Amino acid sequence: MSLTLYGLNKCDTCQKARNWLNRNTIEHSFVDYREHPVAAATLKEWAAQLGGFEKLVNRASMTWRGLPESRKSPGTAAEWTLLIKEYPALVKRPVAVDASGAVAVGFSDKAYKLRFSLRS
Repeated sequence: MSLTLYGLNKCDTCQKARNWLNRNTIEHSFVDYREHPVAAATLKEWAAQLGGFEKLVNRASMTWRGLPESRKSPGTAAEWTLLIKEYPALVKRPVAVDASGAVAVGFSDKAYKLRFSLRS
């Protein structure tokens, strides 16, 4: 299975996910989206698969809480992608995209075991 993990190099959750994948010998690549910003079209595709930008953006993050109130209500996909371009840390981490293009966000041992059909 080809898997690409998107996140931030210094993110603890991303590091946990990468370590989990390595321990379970699941081949993957990692893209730091601060260093390599994700294209707006890709962000729109991810949001569509997840059920909207609200599912892609971490509203509990310090970055979100630090935004001016006027920026917390993007009304269009263009406004969302502009906000994410300006503040890449808003995206939930990590974003895992498999070879079929299926997208998942976040990390937990249980969710990864299910996703990769591994038994305890």
